[in-house]
Amino acid sequence: MAVFAIGDLHLSAAVDKPMDIFGLEWKDHWTRIREDWQARVGHDDIVLIPGDISWAMTFDQAKPDLDSIGELPGRKVLIKGNHDYWWSSITRLRQELGASISLIQNDSVTIDNYTICGTRGWALPGSRGFTDHDQRIYTRELQRLKLSLDHGQMSREKGRLIVMLHYPPFDERGEASGFVELVNDYKASHLVYGHLHGPSTANAFEGSYGQTQYHLVSCDKLDFKLKQIE
Repeated sequence: MAVFAIGDLHLSAAVDKPMDIFGLEWKDHWTRIREDWQARVGHDDIVLIPGDISWAMTFDQAKPDLDSIGELPGRKVLIKGNHDYWWSSITRLRQELGASISLIQNDSVTIDNYTICGTRGWALPGSRGFTDHDQRIYTRELQRLKLSLDHGQMSREKGRLIVMLHYPPFDERGEASGFVELVNDYKASHLVYGHLHGPSTANAFEGSYGQTQYHLVSCDKLDFKLKQIE
């Protein structure tokens, strides 16, 4: 079994928002991702998708995008990104989606030897323009990650712990946030995140911090190819 990750797919089968308006490198980006995915991912492999999955505003609009993901090989684990406005009732989402897709919201997913936890995250204290409103959301997201990690601890026996965030866990100066402290406390093996694109990826933290390997997996950062992390 292998574990792959790729984020910020920004699919738009049912809405008019082609990604190549952000640059020619995005032209036919989903076709390129699918080709790489089909060539490398096996039926029992895991693919982590840390948010910004679809531009859709409703679940019905997002369904074609989610079905397109569901048809691909592997077992997919998703968290919500800041643009995933279609993500509403978790009960309905789980009822409607295929068996190959798992969603994390205040809980965790265990697949064989891996327990996967996560939350969306948010802007970090000390970031430019950080407000009291941001502080409230940041604090709430920390609580949601702890709920997810505690849930994972209950179902985890041995094996590896992987954490997914949408927002980066380090600020622009490379300083660790409360998300990193939690990840250290629970001894995660890997953390994957996205959200950053273009020039903003240049100073993003990747590599080892404590016992955890950090991976920025925005699809344009990966040249629209999945990253194998295990």
